[in-house]
Amino acid sequence: MQVRRVMRSIGVWSVGAVIAGGLAVSGVSPVSAEEVGTGNQVFFKGGFMNLSGDRGGQTFVDTGAARGTNGGNAGWYAGAGLDLMLSKDVWGAMDKTSILGEIGLQFNRINSATVRNAANAVSGLGNANDKVQLTMMTINVAPKIKFMEGSAFRPWIIPIGLDFHVISPPSNQTQYLDMGIQFGAGFEYQVWKAIKLGVDARYHVTSRMTNTNNDYFQVGPYVGISF
Repeated sequence: MQVRRVMRSIGVWSVGAVIAGGLAVSGVSPVSAEEVGTGNQVFFKGGFMNLSGDRGGQTFVDTGAARGTNGGNAGWYAGAGLDLMLSKDVWGAMDKTSILGEIGLQFNRINSATVRNAANAVSGLGNANDKVQLTMMTINVAPKIKFMEGSAFRPWIIPIGLDFHVISPPSNQTQYLDMGIQFGAGFEYQVWKAIKLGVDARYHVTSRMTNTNNDYFQVGPYVGISF
């Protein structure tokens, strides 16, 4: 429980650092940006992720640590998504502030070890160790608030979003579906016409319907294309 609190604090502070960095840069006079498209965007992202708690010692992960522990926390992610413009002025309530709806798909790969395979142990088909890949898929839908409409540099936040997760291998109870929420922040810069480069950080809090701790933090760059 104490480790979970520490990791959650790291996640919250990291997201806060991205917000602070974006707001600090936004204090510089904005550069005028030519509008490309209607404000929608497709983006491709990748970077570092870290589970708040490892899965070592579970049946399908390393056969109860029978021959070593598959207890990796850190890993990488790759994904893509769509930002769909809903309003460029918060429906008249706030100038130069856009509201978008994000739909995202992300694959997470956690550092994995060569350990005793549960299927081989139960079936008796083999006695050799195998690399058991720890992976996770996240699908999300979230509102994204993007500031400084009309500028080349634009910070943004996700106040709260909805996540759906698939974990592999499954838990000891063979459950693999989970859901939760996420918080995020980042910024992007229009480098040429419809092309934008950005950085985002997010923290995912899960409901643990799989009876495993699936919370994780992520941070990394992305490339966006407006349309």
